[in-house]
Amino acid sequence: MNHRTDWLNAMLKIAEPVLTALHNRQLKQVMPMQQGAGETAYLEALGRTLAGIAPWLEQAGSTPQEEQLRQRYCALARSAIAAGTDPTSPDYLCFSAQQSIVDAAFLAHAIIRAPRELFAALPAQDKAHVIAALKATRVGRAPHFNNWLLFSAMIETALLVMDEPDWDMMRVDYALRQHEQWYVGDGAYADGPAFHWDYYNSFVIHPMLLDITRTVEPQNPQWQGMHARMLPRAQRYAAVLERMISPEGTYPPIGRSLCYRFGAFQALAQLAQQEQLPPQLPPEQVRCALSAVLQRFMARDDALFDAEGWLKLGMLGDQPGLGESYITTGSLYLCTAVFLPLALPETHCFWAGAPQAWTAKKIWAGEDLPADGALYD
Repeated sequence: MNHRTDWLNAMLKIAEPVLTALHNRQLKQVMPMQQGAGETAYLEALGRTLAGIAPWLEQAGSTPQEEQLRQRYCALARSAIAAGTDPTSPDYLCFSAQQSIVDAAFLAHAIIRAPRELFAALPAQDKAHVIAALKATRVGRAPHFNNWLLFSAMIETALLVMDEPDWDMMRVDYALRQHEQWYVGDGAYADGPAFHWDYYNSFVIHPMLLDITRTVEPQNPQWQGMHARMLPRAQRYAAVLERMISPEGTYPPIGRSLCYRFGAFQALAQLAQQEQLPPQLPPEQVRCALSAVLQRFMARDDALFDAEGWLKLGMLGDQPGLGESYITTGSLYLCTAVFLPLALPETHCFWAGAPQAWTAKKIWAGEDLPADGALYD
């Protein structure tokens, strides 16, 4: 079994319908809607797809064949961005609704993860359209008092990366300071004033906090040290995520937004991609754990995809009852976040290391392991 090939094939199978439809400027015509056919559903599909595949787009391919694929998808991604941000396009996306703050943030995160391929390589007019689209989220809209603060901060961080002089430092500062107040310990943040048992620490909080602080720290002396303080928390949370993967490649169906599927492991995947896994987690062990999850899902193509290759609403299968009122077909594409380690070359130990059983598989096979312990910070 070639884990890298399996991952790449799965990622491209998921991303292909979204990017091709936007490239053809037909997304609004062809993307199905099982529920929640809101005006921002199409922006969801673009932003979330690109947020997951962006690091792979930014790095040269490991083989000539993979590089050829990467170049094709880079071109598709840029064309998709152009189609979605051009006000004259039939696929011009909605950046002015309150929900747009969320979905524009995932597009912004993609650009931060691949600034060269997804922004610098755009023609000047397309760059101007992207900047105008992200700024449109500011007008008359305020984020909810929870993880949404990070969406506003991510948009402003992307504007900083784009060298926009009027990026809003206050939106970033507010999000960072408030999340410091919402840290509840042992690697977990509350989602607003109350803690929730769900995967939003992985869907949003840790990945965005790390990438925002890594990017903006030099801009404000008061932000110095934030990234270093937040990284051990993310590492602890990633270790917990890895322990949640059963010997069979399943994980607890806890909390809301389960339809984001294996996007629940974004925090673990991001630390692997950025080579910042906690010391007790060898990269090859994480690869095997995440591969078990992916195999569990991808073995059921009929359960994940409709006849045209679009994701169905559900976790494992067509399960619309699992979809909250805010879930649309576009929402489902946050699952691409698990594929972040594809940015690592095939020679990296994440891919090239000998297979290792993951924690739950070792323990339930009777192997003796060191005791787990909490993070006290």
